[in-house]
Amino acid sequence: MSVTCCRANMADETAKAQLAQPGGDTIFGKITRKEIPAKLIYEDDQCVAFPDISPQAPTHILVVPKKPIVQLSKAEDSDAALLGHLLIVAKKCAEQAGLTKGYRIVINDGPEGGQSVYHLHIHVLGGRGLQWPPG
Repeated sequence: MSVTCCRANMADETAKAQLAQPGGDTIFGKITRKEIPAKLIYEDDQCVAFPDISPQAPTHILVVPKKPIVQLSKAEDSDAALLGHLLIVAKKCAEQAGLTKGYRIVINDGPEGGQSVYHLHIHVLGGRGLQWPPG
């Protein structure tokens, strides 16, 4: 994937984030309830994981809790175990995807954080060298 292509994808995602609004049902809620099909690579009673349909890296996996937490900043103290579980699942998905040289975990929060779907989700990105700073 070319750098120009990746920049165009990031610009599209940034534009989506500026227009997205919290509230209501989301595509991720529909996927977790199996109302919309997705190629699940992981599922348990707390979350699902699947490849992102608009990948920003050669490997781009989303880990989505079944509990509809709108965004990380809205999570409650009682969500601590679930949030930890999501990170462990992200690690397992990275291992399963063969990301032995490293990967990045991203959680976008709010419009300035690039959140385009208001259902908490973790991005697992890898398969190429990732730049810093990311924004």
